[in-house]
Parts: sequence; C-alpha cells; structure tokens
Amino acid sequence: MAKFEGVKWMPKQMRYLLPNKQFEIFESEAKVFALSRSVMYAMFLCFEGIRFYCKKNPKGQIEVTFLNWYKNLERLRRGIAFNLGKDQQGWVPSSEELENIFIHQYFKDPDIRPFLEEMAALDAQGYLRPFTVDEEHSMGVTFPSQPAIRALACRYDQYLGEPFCGVVIPHLVRAFGVNGTGCLKLGINYLMSVKAIDEARKITPEAAAALFLDDNPRGNLEDRHITEWDSSCCLFALRDGSVIKIPESNLILPSVTIQGMVAVLREMGVPVLERHIAYRELLEKVRSKELITACSIGTAGILNRCAKLVLVDGDLKIVAIHIPDEGHPLYKKLREARSHYWDIYKEKAQLPAGMNLYKYVL
Repeated sequence: MAKFEGVKWMPKQMRYLLPNKQFEIFESEAKVFALSRSVMYAMFLCFEGIRFYCKKNPKGQIEVTFLNWYKNLERLRRGIAFNLGKDQQGWVPSSEELENIFIHQYFKDPDIRPFLEEMAALDAQGYLRPFTVDEEHSMGVTFPSQPAIRALACRYDQYLGEPFCGVVIPHLVRAFGVNGTGCLKLGINYLMSVKAIDEARKITPEAAAALFLDDNPRGNLEDRHITEWDSSCCLFALRDGSVIKIPESNLILPSVTIQGMVAVLREMGVPVLERHIAYRELLEKVRSKELITACSIGTAGILNRCAKLVLVDGDLKIVAIHIPDEGHPLYKKLREARSHYWDIYKEKAQLPAGMNLYKYVL
C-alpha cells in the first residue's frame, strides 16, 4: 500500500561493517554486490523504517526528533541477531552503538547538512531506512561473513493511504510463529505480502491491502485469528466507541507506531482493548454493523482508515463487504489521533505517558 509522494533522498548513505566496526560514508547511489548471500537467499536481510522530524531551533541549530526510537533500534538488533550464527552474536551492535552511528556519524556528516536544512524549511516528514546486507561477493547458503548495516534517509511530502480497499486473504500465510520471523522486519516476510495483494486484486481489482489470518490454514476458517495487514498492523474501531488491538506475538510485528497510537487514543479517552479477534467475530461485527472502520497502522502513513473491506469464504468467494461509518464520532477521532501523533514529533502536542521523545542537536 506504499504511496509516497514528493520523495527526496539524502545525498549520502552510510555503511557500518559489524566484524571490525568500520564506519564509511558513500554516495546515495552506492551499490551492493549483485551476487551475494543477501541477494540470492535473503540471508542477513532485515531493515527498519524510522520516522523523524527536523527543524531549526532559535539558535539556528538543526534539531532532529524521534519518538520511542529505542524500540526501533532494539527491534533492528533482534533482526540482526536472528540473521547471525551463535558464534557471531558478539557482532550485534548495542542500541547505544546504533544511536551513535545513525546520529553522531551519519546525520552529522557535513554533506548531509544542506539536506536537513532544506527539510526543516519545508516542514517535511523524514524516513530513516537502515538495512543489513552481506558485503562479501559470495555464493553458498551460509551465515554472512561480512555483515554490515547500511542506511539511507529521505524526506517525503505525504503518504497517500486513504482511501484504500482491503481484502481478507485466508489461503496465504505471512509468517509462521514457530520460526519466530513474524515479529521481525525481515526481507523474507515481504514476498508473501506482495503476493497477497496480487491475490487480493483477483478478488477485487481495486484492492491495495491484504488482511492476513493466523498460521493455521488447515484449521476451521472462522476460528482462525486476524493477524496483520500485508505491511502494517491493524486496529478495529467499534460502535461502542472502543478500539481493538491485536496482541503482539511471533506473528505480529511489535510496531512502534501502533504502540504510540494506542497511547494517544487512551489519552483521548478512547478505550483500547488488546485481544484476539477470530474471523467469525469480524464477520459478525461487519454484518451487525458493529464495526465502524478497520485501520492500517504503519510508520509512513501513521493511521489510515479502510474505505472498503472485502471478506471471503474458504473458496475465496465474497461473503461480506464493510464500508466505514464516517458519521460516527470515533471515525473522526481516529483522524485527530493521527494528527496528534505527528504533532508530538513537532512538540506541538502533549507526550502521552509511557512514550519518549528523543531530540538531537546536530
């Protein structure tokens, strides 16, 4: 469902080799080997998407702010650890080490300053994309010998997430909990995300998102649990004014954004319940009009409300279609919560309890 507009990349990217802790700055177009374990087998291929805001303070200094970003750094560390062997775990950087390379080495590079100044003048949204890759020109299905973190950042004008059409896709599984991959941002998870959207468009041509069920495709369809959208988490807003969040597990990405949105909604007086939803219950809530809207929650778009949710049976035949109740007060409140969340970065809105704002003067 990625629909970025007005994207402009930083002029430089960074690389940090883990075995010898060597930091380098490259041109933004710098390449990786075409033949490597990462390219051939998605070995040592994980990433993060981290939202940030940039402004000038009264002294004319550049300030960069992040929200709860140590949770991003910890999740990146878990992804790196998952991709390394037991004898390589000493290469996994600490959160403090990651903070140092991203902020004090990469963002403070003199060639990047004009980009940050322009970004501050435009009041634009920022997106930091760290990713990992094996830097050895290699073949063979083994753990990487030259694992590295690369990172590149961009600014963008807006993310066009609304309106969007979503389709429940019960016959594909995004990740298997037993493998412990669904809770990490790994490249291996996202092929199924793209395939699911392709399948969704066979059912409804305008589909832009796929809603996955759990990792038990042989179980009774209506007993299976809702998990995530193809590349984002989900919230369900109900007629009684409450919101349901799916609990975190090995199938659910521990999203920094959804944790923040839940905190914002609770501060606004919206009850947020964390529990599983069986597909049967979702069908019942659609048919009884108890569901106000289903939301997609992610880094770039923050919160987007589904304009049309298509539900199917085991034969992929449409059995129900949900259209949101745009007149319900909660529908409007969700939009207000999205604006509030971004205003926290700008220090224009109150920081809810349990959230942390990180500000760096460059």
